[in-house]
Amino acid sequence: MRYLTSLVETLRAAGCVFAEEEAELLTGAARDAGHLAELLARRVGGEPLEHVVGWAEFCGLRLEVGAGAFVPRRRTEFLVREAVALARPGAVVLDLCCGVGALGAAVVSQLPGGAELHAADIDPAALAYARRNVAPYGGRVWEGDLYAALPDALRGRVELLVVNAPYVPTREIGLMPSEAREHEPLVSLDGGADGLDVHRRVAEGAAPWLAPGGHLLIETSARQSPSTASALASAGLAVRAATSEELHATVVIGTA
Repeated sequence: MRYLTSLVETLRAAGCVFAEEEAELLTGAARDAGHLAELLARRVGGEPLEHVVGWAEFCGLRLEVGAGAFVPRRRTEFLVREAVALARPGAVVLDLCCGVGALGAAVVSQLPGGAELHAADIDPAALAYARRNVAPYGGRVWEGDLYAALPDALRGRVELLVVNAPYVPTREIGLMPSEAREHEPLVSLDGGADGLDVHRRVAEGAAPWLAPGGHLLIETSARQSPSTASALASAGLAVRAATSEELHATVVIGTA
């Protein structure tokens, strides 16, 4: 108990707001006292807690993450809710810009009867985690730049295309918390001059892959949502936006 108190005090001194919870997670992840000291040093040094303990909670799932991987955000759970509400059992689901595969795994985990799950990303380090995270749902993982990663057999079959692409404007990267700036890959954060470079590319290439009536759901910010919506509309999709005040989340949805 005395050591746990010391652990909490060390974390609190390092600026960890939820020091008690973090102390319990670090203790649970440690193999022994020496390993715990190593994990504590990494956390105090500024690494994201999820990287240190090796997993992140997302939509009730325990997903593998690690050094150099984008950590799924709680606000992105809103996109999962919206996707599940549109899905049918057995749907073909594509998680594009998948990172560690959080979106696809979370959506399919909530569909009665499962689904055909595919996940794609340009970052091989992230895909190493994604393979393990989507495996329980029979997911297949593809490496490459957006749609170039996908097999031709998916053309015209995707019923749910879920996307959490980078949307932070380049000039605002420096305003992000140091945990993100220093420990997550820039490719998962930087959305270009106005933050929407990848959104426009996703929209432009979506139509050949979506099934009739298929849906593209993409996370954006409230400020950027009109521009994201415009990109989807320019690609021929019927567009609407959904917001969650609780999670401070915005999702733009385009339907073929």
